[in-house]
Parts: sequence; structure tokens; C-alpha cells
Amino acid sequence: MKTHFIAIGGSAMHNLAIALKDKGYQVTGSDDAIFEPSRSRLERKGILPQEMGWFPEKITSDIDAVILGMHAHQDNPELARAKELGLKIYSYPEFLYEQSKNKTRVVIAGSHGKTTITSMILHVLNFHQKDVDFMVGAQLEGFDCMVKLTQDNDFMVLEGDEYLSSPIDLRSKFLLYQPNIALMSGIAWDHINVFKTFDDYIEQFRKFVASITAGGVLVYNEEDPEVVKVVENAENYFRKIPYKTPEYEINNGKVYLKTEMGDVPLSVFGAHNLLNLEGARHICRQLGIMDEDFYEAIMSFKGASKRLEKVEREDKGTLYKDFAHAPSKVKAAVKAFKEQFKNEKKYGFLELHTYSSLNPAFLEQYDHAMDGLEEAIVFYSEDALKIKRMEPISPEFIKEKFKNENLRVFTNAEDLHAYWNTLDKTNGVYLMMSSGNFGGLDLTK
Repeated sequence: MKTHFIAIGGSAMHNLAIALKDKGYQVTGSDDAIFEPSRSRLERKGILPQEMGWFPEKITSDIDAVILGMHAHQDNPELARAKELGLKIYSYPEFLYEQSKNKTRVVIAGSHGKTTITSMILHVLNFHQKDVDFMVGAQLEGFDCMVKLTQDNDFMVLEGDEYLSSPIDLRSKFLLYQPNIALMSGIAWDHINVFKTFDDYIEQFRKFVASITAGGVLVYNEEDPEVVKVVENAENYFRKIPYKTPEYEINNGKVYLKTEMGDVPLSVFGAHNLLNLEGARHICRQLGIMDEDFYEAIMSFKGASKRLEKVEREDKGTLYKDFAHAPSKVKAAVKAFKEQFKNEKKYGFLELHTYSSLNPAFLEQYDHAMDGLEEAIVFYSEDALKIKRMEPISPEFIKEKFKNENLRVFTNAEDLHAYWNTLDKTNGVYLMMSSGNFGGLDLTK
């Protein structure tokens, strides 16, 4: 099968391209910019475009599938040529469904926790050498590529994202998967640039639940009232399995899960991660993994990339980075950090750089998100606001919305880096929350 990727360099797209190359497909692609690690990984597989840009001449009538990434625009010249030739154009999730429509599809959805839960499930299955197809949005230890597609595997585990499918397909990605087994971890308003009201956002999850195949299974977080309402109001038939935070304790900085089989030591911390773990356990049960086997495997799970991930520093200071940027994720990460490090001085850094997080109407969702930290720092770039054509935001406005008068606010990277360099990283513990990089800050030094 001959496939062509428009915007091959994206974090999700390049993984799919590699998976198809490994499957034996003929793969080509284009992009106007490709960064690491995508560039090196595509180069190793021999599918890195020779030059950057869009080339309509690459689009030929013998291509079986054109896969369109979100980074491309509706007026992309390669897309125009593909339409002109009448080629089959897929969004990323649409193509994944085509590859898995004869398999049992397991879809993990939710505003927060879905990457970690999917990673936990894959870690357990990999530990017990149970082979499945999969797609997850973060790098996981023990896996070379975060997409796997085969002819023979019976199951496919998919991280289900509620964001848009492609520039020409404005459905939420997870609505294309039609799960046989699903999980819903939580609902907290996100992607305000696309879903203008909270009800618009919740509607995507209503549709997701409605897309579960007849007689399927939904594992859901019974501690989230919005999730419970969506599940209770669903009209289609499926089996409902609720889950909640399990019992645990912290001894000498180590988290122990309380189970019928005794205390299980874990390598992750935070109540939200224990809740994620419980959801993963129920999904693994559906895949034939007994609880005893689940606990044996989960002890060695160290977390998904950038999800409360410990950074190895030259000075041996204690620093964790977390992908948290949405309000619910920030609050969960801060809560976990405060619980884990009760006696240390806690520094929390948050970078605001997504459209949602910089929207004045949305900033109210961050109220008290940084409370309880001895030092709380928020960084956003005034230049980024200009690039995004958004109105200026004052530091005072940020403090007001966070309801934290002691908040330190930085609006340019140089000032943030200067402050960072004054800190003794061996004194206290540090939590760095961003889907960016704090203006190029090196967290290892």
C-alpha cells in the first residue's frame, strides 16, 4: 500500500508513518518544518523528506491513502492536488480506525489522565508479553515507536483525544474509533479555542459514549460528577464499570497501594495517578490480565514521558517535569507534589502558552491552582501573545485570576532564566509544568 503524509513531522504523525513503514507499506511525506526527535526518527527509517516545503508533484494517482495532519492548512497545495486527483484522504484517527476496524478497539478518553492510563495498560501488557496494536501520545520506556499496527493482533489500545481530527474534518478524534471497550477518566473544560462553551465540550463526551458499540464496556471515574452525568444519561446499551481512588499510604517518600494481596510498592506518586492506575486495572481485566498479574507489572511503571517525570540533574537536585497546562491537570500535579513532599520547600513553575491558557475568559479556571507552594511562578511570553494575535495580559491580572497574591509572574524568558539561575536547586523540590520549554530553559543544569 502506498501512503503519503501531509505534515509528516508531527509527534503523532511521524509515529504513524514509522509504524506503517514497519508494516511494509510504502511511505512518503512532506512538511514545512520538522524538529527533534521526529527528524532523527524519520531519518533512521529512510522516510525523512529530502527538503522542507509542500510539493504537489509528490501527489500522484497511484497513492492509495493520503493522511492529513492538523499542522497542515485547508489551502495546502498537496491537499488541493490530492482532491483534484480524487484520492482517498484520511485524518489521523480515521486511518487508525481503518487499520483496526476488524479488531477489538480499546479507547481511553478524558480531559486528563488518558495518556498515563494508556501507558499503564501498555506497560502491563508488555510486561506479560501480551502483544497488541496501540497508539499513545507519549514516549514510554521499553517502546521504540508509540504506534503499532499489525495484521494479526486481536486488540488495539488507543488514546482517545477530543481535539479536532484534521483541518477538513472537525469531528473530535475519539468519535472516529467506535470503541468496543472504553474508559472515561474525567471531564474538565479544555480547548476553549474550539469548544466555546463548557456544554459544547461536554457534548463531545456524550457523543463518545454514544459511539460505544452495542454490548460494549465503559470503565468510568465515579468520582467525577460530569462523567457520572454523561454515563447516567447515555441511551445506548453497554456495560458500566465504575472505579475510584484506591487506598494507599506514603512511607518514607514511597507510595504503597493497599490491596487484598498486601501492600504494593509503586514508582509513581499522587492521588490522581492512583486513580489512573485503578482505571488501568479495570481495563486490563477486560483484556484477560488478573489483578495479581497487574500489580506485579505496575510496580515497575515509572510514568509516561513528561507526566511527573523525574529529571536527572547534574547537581542531584529534585526536579519533576509535567505536561500539565490545563487547569485540572495543574491542580492535580500540584496536589500530588504537596502530598509527596510535605516537609520540603516546594517550587512550582507553570508556563502558559496555549490559546486556552492565555484566554482571559478561561484564566478563571486556574483559581487557587498554585496554592500551598512556598514559591509559585507563572511564565508567559508577551511575544507569544503578539504572534497569536491576542490581547496583552498584565501580571496583576494573572495574580487576580489565580487568586494568589504571592505569585511571581514573568513575561519574558530572559527574566525567568535570570531568576532560575539565582536558585540553589539542591535546596527544595521543583515542579515544572508546561507543554512547552519555558523559553528554552535547560532543566538538567
